[in-house]
Amino acid sequence: MRIGLIVNPVAGLGGAAGLKGSDGTEVQREALARGATARAGERAAAAVRALLAARPDATVVTVPGAMGETAARAGGAEPELAAFAPGEPSSAGDTRAAVRALAAVDVMLFAGGDGTARDVLDAEPGGPVLGIPAGVKVYSGCFAVGPAAAGLAAAEFAGNTTEAEVVDLDEQAYREGRVSPRLYGTLTVPAARVRLSGRKTGSTTAAPATVEGIAREVVARMRPGVRYILGPGSTTRAVGRALGSEGTLLGVDVIADGVPIGIDVSERALLDLVDGHEVAAVVSVIGGQGFVLGRGNQQISPRVLARVRELTVLATREKLAALGGRPLLADTGDPATDARLGGYVRVVTGYRESVPYRIVPASEESVG
Repeated sequence: MRIGLIVNPVAGLGGAAGLKGSDGTEVQREALARGATARAGERAAAAVRALLAARPDATVVTVPGAMGETAARAGGAEPELAAFAPGEPSSAGDTRAAVRALAAVDVMLFAGGDGTARDVLDAEPGGPVLGIPAGVKVYSGCFAVGPAAAGLAAAEFAGNTTEAEVVDLDEQAYREGRVSPRLYGTLTVPAARVRLSGRKTGSTTAAPATVEGIAREVVARMRPGVRYILGPGSTTRAVGRALGSEGTLLGVDVIADGVPIGIDVSERALLDLVDGHEVAAVVSVIGGQGFVLGRGNQQISPRVLARVRELTVLATREKLAALGGRPLLADTGDPATDARLGGYVRVVTGYRESVPYRIVPASEESVG
């Protein structure tokens, strides 16, 4: 079995920095200035480790340097290198060229986000591909639920495929609070249902009163002296509005004693705001996928979560029902943190309404 590997080295760089994306050299420089570190290579290495644990005979075929070789070796592979030299730093054109250089593989894994998926689509791969989620936002359906799931799906591939959508959005508009995902096409992926994250779906058509009821319930539960982290999303934003604060739709805010003390903060700023205080986090569920951590809210990092003593999850009953019984997912990038978060949590679904629901680490072998 020959498995291709391509890594976008800067994918996800803007997540913990609160920049809502990583496209463009200016954004990348700002992310680094805010203390962000690139994690795409680590996530690709985790996928390689899972692949080789299941298929020790697999050959990893990749390109030199940070676009693949470094992660492959970190994952325990002795990779076969294609005759291709990416630029430094690498570009979208390098991703497309790498896809063409790795055409003769059984499955091609790529580590990145939705923008990387678009580059892979543009290169017109001749066989099945699968994304290792490493971006800030991962709306497309062509990604595995986590790095290990990507490696296992490749190891288990027996020829059955399906089509998965590639979706992306304008990052500048996203930073301004305008979310307008666009469908660009489909990619052929291994038919491994429990390994695939599926495409993010839009908010349900729940009545505004339902979201307002959820917000009222959260506010009623707030305790004096506790610093509350509010994750992105329209439901969590309603909590801020119930307290008289507009807050941000796509950023992370901090509330203390009913007053906003941090709006649209980075991981570094978040750590400063919660250090030495009792901390609770309020997050919502990504529709269609079930993620509560690790997608679009990387500011709430493992370092931040180590200080959180209370996690509140918000979702309408319609959003939970649309998951079809699949669990909620945590993919923080730290398996120990994901494991600690695993188990049952009460999901607030309305005023004085909640239901128990299971959270599992995205690194588990099966999350179906």
